[in-house]
Amino acid sequence: MAGKLLYAQSGGVTAVINTTAASVLATAREHGVRVYAARNGILGVLREDLIDTGRESPAAVRALAHTPGGAFGSCRFKLKPPEADPATYTRLIEVMAAHDIRYFLYNGGNDSADTTLKISAFARRSGQSLVCVGVPKTVDNDLAVTDCSPGFGSVAKYTALGVREASLDMASMAETSTRVFIIEVMGRHAGWIAAAAGLAGTGPDDAPHVILFPERPFDEAGFLARVKSTVDRVGFCTVVASEGVRNGNGQFLAESGTHDAFGHAQLGGVAPLLAEMVKRKLGLKVHWAVPDYLQRSARHVASATDAAQAAAVGRAAVEFALAGRNGTMPVIERTRSAPYRWRIAAAPLSKVANHEKKLPGSFIRRDGYGITATARAYLAPLIRGEAYPPYRSDGLPDYVTLKNVAVARRLPPWKP
Repeated sequence: MAGKLLYAQSGGVTAVINTTAASVLATAREHGVRVYAARNGILGVLREDLIDTGRESPAAVRALAHTPGGAFGSCRFKLKPPEADPATYTRLIEVMAAHDIRYFLYNGGNDSADTTLKISAFARRSGQSLVCVGVPKTVDNDLAVTDCSPGFGSVAKYTALGVREASLDMASMAETSTRVFIIEVMGRHAGWIAAAAGLAGTGPDDAPHVILFPERPFDEAGFLARVKSTVDRVGFCTVVASEGVRNGNGQFLAESGTHDAFGHAQLGGVAPLLAEMVKRKLGLKVHWAVPDYLQRSARHVASATDAAQAAAVGRAAVEFALAGRNGTMPVIERTRSAPYRWRIAAAPLSKVANHEKKLPGSFIRRDGYGITATARAYLAPLIRGEAYPPYRSDGLPDYVTLKNVAVARRLPPWKP
């Protein structure tokens, strides 16, 4: 088909989502296809707030590949089912038709795959010539089908690196200062990032000494006993806690009582809760940290494996779209772990949307506080290699800010 390709970013960004974006733009240009981007994800489509990426120079597109954040803006916006809100879907189709958009690529996680699948189905029922392709991304690594999710390898590397360095700091001062350091990492339902922290050490007394996974109910007495015994034996204790740690009743330890646009519970911080518990019950000096956005935006220590995979799914997404592979997503298929080998395969969006990949039980040590050799074999290749950005003379990375020139609107304003 002739026509343009529309690309949009959705959900929490990663250190390498712009690597995917750059690959999409470069691949489309190779095929002579013009690319628009929606500003702030699907909201940009509804608002007819589109960006002409053709106004960006080849050098800017190349620099985009090593720039963190989401260059075109992202959003958390849940589409209702088409039968419950047909006007919204009609608006999406009208905007795309008004700009001769024949291909739609949505770069995101589980909820974004669901959005892409819904739009694909509605367009097909409406008789529209629109090919919809999902593009995988999430630091949580919880996307189904794909062996790993672009974005995860870099946050895993950042987490393992931070835990190792902070623990060396702890070891230096533990005798007369802080004895327990608690690091809270992302992972609402799946403990992949927490598990990645386990790569920081290899010996029985290496940090992290305690990892708390969402997949295992929190046992206060067992946790405190493990912390105390570690401090007694090693001199200090590094704890890594997933934000989604739950109690025996399945409730988040740190649920704040509010919810986001997708109905997910907002979490209020498990690290300070655990720190207060250790201080009160064990009488030990505790420090805690929440890397939060730092862990998902740290492009300066991105994994080379992750960057390569992020670029590969971008290229494949364009090629899938141009080949008419509607309702699909390029995924990563591991063909070998040692030496590590992978390739791109195709998966139907229906197998990805609304499915969640939890950390397997075989990845969690029998005592519940660490990772197994099986987990290490899976995780280790994903953080290998460095994909450093170029640096300026002032010592900071040379990141790019795109022009993001707006496309002239052709339709009346959107009224939700």
